[in-house]
Amino acid sequence: MTFLWPQFLWLLLALPLLIALYVWLLGRKKKLALRYASLSIVREAMGKGPSIRRHIPPLLMLLSLAAMLVASSRPSAVVTLPSQHETIMLAMDVSGSMRATDVLPNRLVASQNAAKAFLADLPRTVRVGIVAFAGTAAVVQPPTLSREDLTAAIDKFQLQRGTAIGNGIVVALAELFPDAGIDLASMQYGRERQRGISLDQALKDGKEAKDTKKAFTPVAPGSYTSAAIILLTDGQRTTGVDSLDAANAAADRGVRVYTVGVGTVAGETIGFEGWSMHVRLDEETLKGIARATQAEYFYAGTAADLKKVYETLSSRITVEKKETEISGLMALLAAALALVSATLSLLWFNRIL
Repeated sequence: MTFLWPQFLWLLLALPLLIALYVWLLGRKKKLALRYASLSIVREAMGKGPSIRRHIPPLLMLLSLAAMLVASSRPSAVVTLPSQHETIMLAMDVSGSMRATDVLPNRLVASQNAAKAFLADLPRTVRVGIVAFAGTAAVVQPPTLSREDLTAAIDKFQLQRGTAIGNGIVVALAELFPDAGIDLASMQYGRERQRGISLDQALKDGKEAKDTKKAFTPVAPGSYTSAAIILLTDGQRTTGVDSLDAANAAADRGVRVYTVGVGTVAGETIGFEGWSMHVRLDEETLKGIARATQAEYFYAGTAADLKKVYETLSSRITVEKKETEISGLMALLAAALALVSATLSLLWFNRIL
């Protein structure tokens, strides 16, 4: 726990003085009681209840004062709070390797079923958009609250050749920031790459071409709490924007990219209509994407694993741990202690304190 105004903690030194005052008052009251002609009168006035009970209300009031003083120092702590994510972009691999059956019934169907279960668990206030990528990437469903539209878009996936993981990230970013000028077509990625210009520079150039009034200023990775990207893929990048360059572009905008690797890490050879290909999960790249954006990587080797991954992602996205000021909670605790103290005093002794 940290304190924004720690100097106010010095006020806690007044509590021992209050305890000493209370003890002194008890001693003074005892001396006054000895003046009575008969101690039986004193006992009758004090009642038959346990003597320790009379100290409980003052003790609760003392704790209430302590909580008030701690609240005045503005304490902060890491607590679990509802997430502020308002939009989730699902970037899902629909390359030909997703027909592999090592994840039953196959990788594509398993990912579709897990994604639909994920949507069912998300709060209805969270908008979700879907990007499908293979050799290219496209938005198949803009962010919406309609779970029916999202489910229909997932069911319509068509397998294609190629794996452009970076394109999936960039298209998802463009959907999250429609006014930022992030556009694959205008970036002329191939020509810029040959000239040695990085993707970040290409993004800036594309943005400046559309809007020269707003200068792009990178933010801390993971600091944008209104959106996140979930990237699911089973293979290696074969074309398009470099995956880590795309991840750095997301990091510069503070967007977390959670990565999910599905399939066989060692690789598998699959065939279709007379051709065959060896597909291998590039875990290191997916881990690098997650690390660059302050997110997490998840491996799903089976359909059951994939379902658990999406369940974990749902809980991670809907709630998050963050440092926040808890002065209000301390003040509430102080009020509750004071209320209990006054109530007990009235019930036991027919007085407030």
